[in-house]
Amino acid sequence: MDAEQGRGIKKTRITELFGIEHPIIQGGMHYVGFAELAAAVSNAGGLGIITGLTQKTPADLVNEIARCKDMTDRPFGVNITFLPALAQPDYPGIVKAVIQGGVTIVETAGRNPEPVLPYLKDAGIKVIHKCTSVRHATKAQAIGCDAVSVDGFECGGHPGEDDVPNMILLPRAADELEIPFVSSGGMADGRSLAASLALGADGMNMGTRFIATREAPVHDNVKQAIVAATELDTRLVMRPLRNTERVLKNTAVERLLEKEKTLGADLTFDDIRDEVAGVYPKIMIDGEMEAGAWSCGMVAGLIHDIPTCRELIDRIMAEAEAIISRRLADFVG
Repeated sequence: MDAEQGRGIKKTRITELFGIEHPIIQGGMHYVGFAELAAAVSNAGGLGIITGLTQKTPADLVNEIARCKDMTDRPFGVNITFLPALAQPDYPGIVKAVIQGGVTIVETAGRNPEPVLPYLKDAGIKVIHKCTSVRHATKAQAIGCDAVSVDGFECGGHPGEDDVPNMILLPRAADELEIPFVSSGGMADGRSLAASLALGADGMNMGTRFIATREAPVHDNVKQAIVAATELDTRLVMRPLRNTERVLKNTAVERLLEKEKTLGADLTFDDIRDEVAGVYPKIMIDGEMEAGAWSCGMVAGLIHDIPTCRELIDRIMAEAEAIISRRLADFVG
């Protein structure tokens, strides 16, 4: 299919809000969302996202933003995830770094971002908040977020505790929201985009799919693991702690699940610290695939290659346009 066919897709509220060519966002991912990937996605017409908490200090984040600006003149964003941790990251410093770096878009996730919104808004920054339920999405709208990313149960990382898949969650969000929103969780190709638009979303967010791209600055073992996986190869961990995470199965995950089964309601974070704490550099950088639990969506079952970001986005747009202008047009014609 000719990638140029995808140029005919019309704008959505998300492309207009963020000033991007295509309604495709690369979500923030720990030890994945570096400048190389964010710039590649943005240069391909999507919205690339740098993961703020992957940078060790606010000064490092300022430098990473500058690196990204050296690689693209298109819009990109920074993810700020608000964690329920005892040792809190330097959030004021991170927000200051984002503003100092001239970033115009921020993706927030985790806890309520309301305390930082005035600072971001005063700097003219657009905010999209990641939500796993309709009630969280409407709350984000109420506190002044410009858009939301609605994450279905299929997603890698933290799907929340409601277990609602996107075939239900997206139209429910469309019923309740006035601000633009994108789908997230299970998104991989043109079918995903066409379905998201049909269900009321204004675009889509992809995480796992973007890990398996040429520009993703992670070890090739990680990319090959995603390509080799099926939709049956993820597991849900930390459910007893109400901090559920979808991860790709490996020996560390099996140990973790056995601990959960054995300890039940007595499980504490310290019991599983070896399987989840500080493992991302070992996995993403060193390629030690059994080092611990790492986020991966069920969408791995739809990922069969490792294209460039431009090849991927062009292919998605061409597929989506063909579905909308031909297959669906034939249905009503």
